[in-house]
Amino acid sequence: MGILGWIVLGLVVGALAKLIMPGDDPGGVIVTGLLGVVGALLGGFVGRALFGAGLGDFDLRTWVLALVGSLIVLGIYRLVARRRART
Repeated sequence: MGILGWIVLGLVVGALAKLIMPGDDPGGVIVTGLLGVVGALLGGFVGRALFGAGLGDFDLRTWVLALVGSLIVLGIYRLVARRRART
């Protein structure tokens, strides 16, 4: 799967991550989608490092890695945004 596939997957998984982690996001839908793309790319790179090549198809492992990556990036974003709002 190419970079365009990871971007599309990231947009979908970003929306799923928002459903799993509801709450106030300072950036709204667009930032959440971009965070989903970053998380999907992160999940893809980590998955490739852990499992080797072969993450090219839209299988369950790809979706799980992208979702976990998106949840991690969304959680980090919320922590950083909360700290900026306090200062």
